[in-house]
Amino acid sequence: MSYDKSVLIPVDIDTAFELITRPERLRRWKTVAARVDLRVGGEYRWTIVPGYSAAGSFKEVEPGKRVVFSWGWEGSPELPPGASTVTITLEPAEGGTAVRLVHDGLTDAQEASHAEGWDHYLDRLVTEATTGDVGPDPWDAVPADLDELSCAEATLAGMQRVLRGVTEADRDNHTPCTEFTVSRLTDHIVGGLTGLGAMAGGSVQSAQPAAAAPVESRIADVAQQVLESWRARGLEGTVPFGESEIPATTAAGILSVEFLVHGWDFAMATDQPFPVSDEVAEYVLELARRVISPSSRAGGNFADEVPVGPGADALERLIAFTGRKPA
Repeated sequence: MSYDKSVLIPVDIDTAFELITRPERLRRWKTVAARVDLRVGGEYRWTIVPGYSAAGSFKEVEPGKRVVFSWGWEGSPELPPGASTVTITLEPAEGGTAVRLVHDGLTDAQEASHAEGWDHYLDRLVTEATTGDVGPDPWDAVPADLDELSCAEATLAGMQRVLRGVTEADRDNHTPCTEFTVSRLTDHIVGGLTGLGAMAGGSVQSAQPAAAAPVESRIADVAQQVLESWRARGLEGTVPFGESEIPATTAAGILSVEFLVHGWDFAMATDQPFPVSDEVAEYVLELARRVISPSSRAGGNFADEVPVGPGADALERLIAFTGRKPA
């Protein structure tokens, strides 16, 4: 069985090719995180929704014309990475570019489930190409299986949504963390993520010089590497923490706290809403209670918890627990 669908997007063919191949463009309409080595034999890994990542390698790459790659899901015995093939062909058309996607090598059941997914994402591609802002993906809001890593991917999706609205003019804006401007908070997050990646045995590299990279790309590129390292390691056992060790679940839980709380910091600094479900915010609050101890407050890493009223929602209670005053 195969899935075969074409859509028309109102952009030139080079822009269309970027939308389907470049990580910073894929994050707008299809993926939470993306790693792409765009050459024949090069590998890719896309976190499509929290908890589910597709992977494979490129078989054909014709810039502006066609890309063919193997496809499958990490952890799936029925359709593992590389088990099927996706072909995307671009052709100039009146009003823009015709995009045809064919997915071969699927069973009947797999074709039905992938048709639902491709229909959803091709619709988002058309909207992104038409308006320049397709908006949050509702499929990212609450992971089907909520744990420390799927929650980190969901909160990263929300944070990246905010970061897309951060401009060069915002870099000196002060955040709710009074010692941090937007620029300094970006440096702080990249440094913290690099350390968390090392705890999982990963080596994090920045793709662009800090001064040249947009805030969203800089954080997203590092976060992708860190989350991939954690997915490879898993949540069992302990990881190094200074001169001691802590449970891997506790260390991985820090990711969600970082993404959600600092995402809120960026939102407040740039006057943007912060998209997060009550279920995810409640889960991150429980993670924060594991991470933020009285000793960490005494050491100056976190301020004292701020009182909130009985009607406060999960995000407000989380923000207050970290020592910030909810908006």
